[in-house]
Amino acid sequence: MADGSERRHAVPLTDAALAMLPSSILRPTYDRSMLRPGIVHIGVGNFHRAHQAWYLHRLMQAGLAQDWAIIGAGVRPGDAIMRDKLLAQDCLTTLVELDPSGTSAEVVGSMIDFLPVETDNANLIAAMSNPNVRIVAMTVTEGGYYVDPKTGGLDLTHPDIVHDVAHPDSPCTAFGAIVAALSKRKAAGHGPFTSQSCDNLQGNGDILRTIVVSLARATDEDLADWLETHATFPNSMVDCIVPATGADEIALAAQLGINDAAPVTHENFRQWVIEDAFCAGRPDWDKAGAIFTDQVHSYEAMKIRILNAGHQVLANAGELLGLATIADCMAHPTLRRFFRKVQMDEIVPHVAEVPGFTPAAYVDLIEPRFANNAIRDTTRRVAFDGSSRHTGFVLPILRDAIQANGAIAGLSLVEALWARMCAGTREDGSAIESNDPHWETLTIAAQKAKTNPQAWLAQTQYYQELAQVHDFSQQFETWLRLIWSDGVEAALNAYTA
Repeated sequence: MADGSERRHAVPLTDAALAMLPSSILRPTYDRSMLRPGIVHIGVGNFHRAHQAWYLHRLMQAGLAQDWAIIGAGVRPGDAIMRDKLLAQDCLTTLVELDPSGTSAEVVGSMIDFLPVETDNANLIAAMSNPNVRIVAMTVTEGGYYVDPKTGGLDLTHPDIVHDVAHPDSPCTAFGAIVAALSKRKAAGHGPFTSQSCDNLQGNGDILRTIVVSLARATDEDLADWLETHATFPNSMVDCIVPATGADEIALAAQLGINDAAPVTHENFRQWVIEDAFCAGRPDWDKAGAIFTDQVHSYEAMKIRILNAGHQVLANAGELLGLATIADCMAHPTLRRFFRKVQMDEIVPHVAEVPGFTPAAYVDLIEPRFANNAIRDTTRRVAFDGSSRHTGFVLPILRDAIQANGAIAGLSLVEALWARMCAGTREDGSAIESNDPHWETLTIAAQKAKTNPQAWLAQTQYYQELAQVHDFSQQFETWLRLIWSDGVEAALNAYTA
């Protein structure tokens, strides 16, 4: 851990100071002053900087993609805080790779600016209207797409969307800003940009297309038709474990010799699988290790079902047991056995192979990744927004298992653990702070479910027809009653036994 003196003696992260960094730290070898923008990225969090920005940086290190530099953007108050931090360090980011065998660092320079964060998104719209911008990408989290859970389409009743429909020239959402910019490009005789989702959603490009085109159609039928014909929304699968940044991560960067206000730590694994559908060109990301394929859905189904759903298998139980990180969850013998059994018995049977990987081999790959104790990926972060993550990652597997008449005891227990966690206390009596956009209503339902488990399943916005499936509802009720009466470990042992 670095103390204050270590940080004071660390080199400030700026273009002017790059040459003063310790020789062990990789840094841009290209002339950043010569880079030209080609991408606007909305939602400049840790994952984007460790993933898409890194792939682009690797191309730039090879003398390629010099006209594809990233302009950062955001529409939330937190984005303004990130903007201030990154502009103060010339939009450079320190990436710290955490591996049990050692730690290494690299400074990434593929981002060159960060737009002001405004309520009317005027600067964002202007930047995306520029024909030099050929890709608009985003990482806005799984729950940030204004999807109506009942229809799968755009939620036209959400106040933000109502605002954007009423004020298309001064929208408050990223999607409204995208539609406004595309409208300006059409009017000016320019072609559309590619809209690229980098979020953990199955069919993320298809979802983004639905949201953007539906929002356009709410105000301009001709624009929506033009987008249907000319715009592209490639699907992609993204994979890299990237913990949140706090004081420890900032201190670690200082230990390595860099004074970075927003460093990013990450595991020693990355995967990016992309549908090659870019209407205005793209960087050659495959030369940096990305995979272009028409089988994105198979790759993403494997990753979302085994890794993302696997995170939910661990995180809710881990939170209840007071385990701070995912590595701690994997170090807990009972919880690790639970994880393995649910994966092999109830998830793997509903995952198709991809070239070079069987589902069982993928489980073997992610187990040591989750167990990497150099990665402080907090249980709380992984458990965040369960209302989106359970509906997006876990419940589709449950539906497939029910349809196939497969085993569902473990998946039912996963849902019971989520219900117990949302009651708001750990088994030691400590409070679980709000950790979901719908925490208040979830907590009310969870507390009712303590004596009436079916009250949890009555949340039709999540469970829909599943609440009426007798086998699932009865197994869920049995598990939840056991958790409340005998505790989490008793339920996990009953399942694994």
